[in-house]
Amino acid sequence: MKALIQRVSKAKVEVGNRIIGQIDIGILIFLGIGHKDTAKDIDYLVEKIAHLRIFENEGKPMDKSVKDINGELLIVSQFTLYGSLKKGRRPDFGEAADPTLAKDLYEKFIEKCKNTGLKVETGEFAAMMDVSLTNDGPVTFMLESNSI
Repeated sequence: MKALIQRVSKAKVEVGNRIIGQIDIGILIFLGIGHKDTAKDIDYLVEKIAHLRIFENEGKPMDKSVKDINGELLIVSQFTLYGSLKKGRRPDFGEAADPTLAKDLYEKFIEKCKNTGLKVETGEFAAMMDVSLTNDGPVTFMLESNSI
């Protein structure tokens, strides 16, 4: 499982000119799900993201977590995180989970995030989405569950 996380001062996702998810200060999570991913991957990522110290505290950079600041999460599914660009000119998505598995794990990830007590907003699985954000910093990290 891969999570591209961005510290944001605001972010929103739209489908067909309709806002379906919107947050203020917090983390925008682009979530990619691989065909080998399981619930253990979800547990690792949610715990890590909720407690990752990437927010400022009285002038100290990278000192507080999203939970510490009572921030918000916006979660957007993004299978293209599993696109390999090693061969040719067209991405290969062979490592991405099939849509049925991906949707199930995406929904479980959302539920686990909600269980942290944080406000959670989402995109729409498998939809064409317009995502707007103001990256605070900019601060962006790639977090992978297979790196544990």
